[in-house]
Amino acid sequence: MIRSSLVCIAIFVAMLCGCATPTPMAFEKENDKLSEQSPPVLLMTATIRNTYRTSFQPKVIVLHVEKPDAKDKADRLNFKMDDKSKMETGSPVEGNTYLMRLPLEKGTYHIKGMSSHAASFPINGFYFAPLHSSVQVSEPGVFYLGHVEATIRERQGSEFKAGPSVPLIDQAIAGASGGTFDIEISDRLAKDEAMFKTRFPALQNVDIKKAILPPFDRQAAQKWWEQN
Repeated sequence: MIRSSLVCIAIFVAMLCGCATPTPMAFEKENDKLSEQSPPVLLMTATIRNTYRTSFQPKVIVLHVEKPDAKDKADRLNFKMDDKSKMETGSPVEGNTYLMRLPLEKGTYHIKGMSSHAASFPINGFYFAPLHSSVQVSEPGVFYLGHVEATIRERQGSEFKAGPSVPLIDQAIAGASGGTFDIEISDRLAKDEAMFKTRFPALQNVDIKKAILPPFDRQAAQKWWEQN
């Protein structure tokens, strides 16, 4: 069982990184600063929780971002969670929260979703919270995309699953195959701005502009899941 779980983790990590470019977030280093030459930076907070199988609280591994009609690895960006992004509690009430900072050159991007992992020995669960939001980066500066609330609940009927179906036992016990995600996107800048500026000194004297993502489109997420 242990060996099987380790193999599944290795396969999952390979799937995340094998066809995309691992990309660091902005301000990973303490002395990182913004300048006139800095690329635009998109800020977003996300809270993920599992209210279906509460012993398995997901921790986000990667935020997936793609260019339109992505054809190769360079068009797919995997923003890896770093230590500075994490505000993890493991609580099904509070969930695990992340402060995401995406440095992106000007252009149009598709924020595909978040991959996450939860473990309670000897079970490992893997999840994908879909977002499928498009964002246009057209000028320099720092922009706030909003707060994503991603909650796993028990799946009803043919609703999209919270994660892959295999490995069958692990995914069932962890609530990935029997659960689905409810996703809410909201403007929480009044609260989130203070968290960003406290944790990242480079943002302290920066004007953060709003560019809130549109509401989550569950129908579009369902269609994508059925086709993939």
